[in-house]
Amino acid sequence: MQLRLGVNIDHVATIRNARGGRLPDPVRAARLAIEAGADGITAHLREDRRHISDDDIARLKADIKKPLNLEMAATDEMIAIAVRTKPHAACLVPERRAERTTEGGLDAVGGRLALKPKIAELRAAGIRVSLFIAAEPTQIKEAAALGAPVIEIHTGAWCHALADGHKAAADTEWRRIREGATLAASLGLEVHAGHGLDYASAEAIAAVPEIAELNIGHFLVGEAVFVGLAETVRAMRAAMDRGRSRAGKG
Repeated sequence: MQLRLGVNIDHVATIRNARGGRLPDPVRAARLAIEAGADGITAHLREDRRHISDDDIARLKADIKKPLNLEMAATDEMIAIAVRTKPHAACLVPERRAERTTEGGLDAVGGRLALKPKIAELRAAGIRVSLFIAAEPTQIKEAAALGAPVIEIHTGAWCHALADGHKAAADTEWRRIREGATLAASLGLEVHAGHGLDYASAEAIAAVPEIAELNIGHFLVGEAVFVGLAETVRAMRAAMDRGRSRAGKG
């Protein structure tokens, strides 16, 4: 099974919002990413609208021909927007207004009572629901119990350990990811992964056969400053394909 690539275009909007106006346009970025090989587009509509806007979401839904994955907090406002917009998928993530980026995974265990009706409402609207969680057995089992058909494993701790040269920590996080993916698949969950991935880490994690999709944004937008977005997407697609060719081989 080919590993799917979801391209997160949030930080195209971050650049736009730094100056105001309409450029660079994240919808144009989404079209370019799809033409270069992306299987879908991810956009995080934050409560404070720090990058992606409501208008961006509406235009993405109307314009792109590939699946739209709406990352969002599990709030009444965001659930209502998702039900009205009807993206292909909604990924529920933890969110604090003070954070620069999503810090850690969603606490599905602690938040089960609030999450259960929201997951049910999204699924009733025909939206595929995923929970962005750490590769912890208790969280994975709770995701399955809540009726979310998909989890996205937060890979940030592993990627940070790799970048900082902390081999022991990276090895520990890698085992957690692999064991978590195996557990999730055994429970009937579709497994995605994302956060902090670059070419090398994406190629490595692509070899985990249970993982069906990677969602990558910040690295691709950063590299695009130097070589263009289409080239970064093509290079990422190639790295993932190399890794997937080794899936299940150790």
